[in-house]
Amino acid sequence: MSALSDQTDIFQRLQAGEPLRKDDPEYGQFGEVVARTIRLCVEMNATATDIDQVRTQLSDIIGIGIDPSTTIFPPFHTNFGRFIRLGKNIFINHACSFLDIGGITIEDEVQIGPRVNLTSENHPLDPADRTTLIPRPIVIKRNAWIGAGATILPGVTIGENSVVAAGAVVSRDVPPNTVVAGVPAKVVKYL
Repeated sequence: MSALSDQTDIFQRLQAGEPLRKDDPEYGQFGEVVARTIRLCVEMNATATDIDQVRTQLSDIIGIGIDPSTTIFPPFHTNFGRFIRLGKNIFINHACSFLDIGGITIEDEVQIGPRVNLTSENHPLDPADRTTLIPRPIVIKRNAWIGAGATILPGVTIGENSVVAAGAVVSRDVPPNTVVAGVPAKVVKYL
């Protein structure tokens, strides 16, 4: 364990970017949150009948109220939930998946298309250590637009006013006021 591990709980260590191993003495606490989140997501996706109900149930999952100006269409999936932060006037379309153990922050006025994947966690390439989880935050800045089926990988920041084209796989930061497309995503236009 690192010096940080001796002074903070597992959730603080995750937010600080410390890798998580299954033999961590606090791994059970992490597992409890994941189990709760999975149960609540299944319930939300099966029972929510309107936007207000989705917002209320997702607020319970992430542990903080979601602004009434934000709209989330189900189904919506997350594996942890506690490290999602949503601004105001956000639109999240159907069938999005937010793997948020590394942290996901979405600022105001962001639009997210259907089937978008935000993945803030990774694993080492070494097969002997592959079950270790490496958290790295995703930040989507104000007024960005993420197109249908795009994937944003760990540690990426999407710049203000930028557009991620449908189907793009974003592995590097996106500068403000640009359009990126492709696999891997590259700047194709300046706004």
